[in-house]
Amino acid sequence: MGLTLALPLFAVLAVLLYPACWRWVLAGLVANHAFLTILGLWPRSTWLGSNLLRLPAAASARGEIAITFDDGPDPEVTPVILDCLERYGAHASFFYSAERAAAHPALLREILRGGHSVENHSWRHSKAFSLYGWGRTRREIETSQAMLTELCDRRPQFFRAPAGLRNPLLDPVLTYADLRLTTWTRRGFDTALRDPERVLRSLSHGIKAGDILLLHDGNAARTSTQRPVVLEVLPRLLQCCAVNGLKVVSLPVAFAPIAATEVAQP
Repeated sequence: MGLTLALPLFAVLAVLLYPACWRWVLAGLVANHAFLTILGLWPRSTWLGSNLLRLPAAASARGEIAITFDDGPDPEVTPVILDCLERYGAHASFFYSAERAAAHPALLREILRGGHSVENHSWRHSKAFSLYGWGRTRREIETSQAMLTELCDRRPQFFRAPAGLRNPLLDPVLTYADLRLTTWTRRGFDTALRDPERVLRSLSHGIKAGDILLLHDGNAARTSTQRPVVLEVLPRLLQCCAVNGLKVVSLPVAFAPIAATEVAQP
């Protein structure tokens, strides 16, 4: 990957030394750019840097699993999710853009009071996030980090890119910010699929300790009766976890001792 990122420099040197080969150099740069773009469109790729796809081995050995939620908080959906998690003795991690989170401080307090964690999902959740340069990427992440830390009185330790899309500049920015890129083992596509059965099947088929599951409390798709799909899926998913002897925990707890003292769960 280092060679791939250094290719533009080599290209400039090649053209300076051998001007006649500029067409081959241009073709190489286009191919290189296409390669990096494909990697950025593959959220679970580890080619662009460290990427947490599963919980650590110690968490798997403890029978732990993580359910994560993106794109909230939502005044209609999030409170119901919190009630459901409490009913099953489960704890989750919520990846929020700071701009949206700042509009719902009471919901953030409820999330934290329930022993869950709030993690960094950028400042504005822009669809163009993966196209940002170093400076703008850093501002998006650091501004969000500062706001979420202030709102939650706790520093997020995990980051998820909007829609999971990124570019090669993200990894050094996250390293500088001391954040860990986290995607998922499996996702339910619950912002697009209106059939709870399909969403549940995507998440529960082959479920095992160490999995990181992705759902959404914001931008949730609706069933034919206009009920958010996630609210139909979550109780049954938690039942599935219980049947399989899996303990649903937040990411900071799963990655203890990194953050074990920061989020105390009952």
